[in-house]
Amino acid sequence: MPTKDPRVDAYIARAQPFAQPILKRIRKAVHTGCPDVSETLKWRMPSFDYKGPLASMAAFKAHCALGFWKASLMKSVPEDRREQAMGHFGRFESIDDVPKEAALIAMVREAVALNESGAKVTRKTSAPKPPPKAPADMLAALKKDTKAFAVWQAFAPSHRREYVEWITDAKTGETRTRRLETAVGWIAEGKQRQWKYQRAAK
Repeated sequence: MPTKDPRVDAYIARAQPFAQPILKRIRKAVHTGCPDVSETLKWRMPSFDYKGPLASMAAFKAHCALGFWKASLMKSVPEDRREQAMGHFGRFESIDDVPKEAALIAMVREAVALNESGAKVTRKTSAPKPPPKAPADMLAALKKDTKAFAVWQAFAPSHRREYVEWITDAKTGETRTRRLETAVGWIAEGKQRQWKYQRAAK
């Protein structure tokens, strides 16, 4: 059964005046092209599902964007934009930038056919970053503090990387020394680099 989410209505109502007719055209085309589509919000953006994720739209300060979940397989999406994460048709800054309703409907129907066929998209994954390597002076300072060194060894690579980048980004030797002393103290207490900005657990 088709569903409309009142949160999408509210999203459109809150959008900038230029964006509202753009979002309404896209929404209408999606429902016309896929009468059984379901609406929801994902990542705070209106999204449309039919036998899996279908499409999404978003309004920004000066433009809107439309994206199809399986754009990389769609012939109606410009080839040079198929790998874009969002905005497969560029920036919609006015209603004149948006494809005509008939064209949008055809795109939606192509996306629907892909979902119905069970077509799969191979998502590109970025290569993992190499494990962070602490500079010699940092490692030496950590080893002088048994507790800090034990915590450091137990830290996740992402937590280590934040500290290593903070130390190595120091512009002067004095700043580096000060940061190093602070880092060892924080690490000994089990604190991550950004601990001041993390919400206290409820």
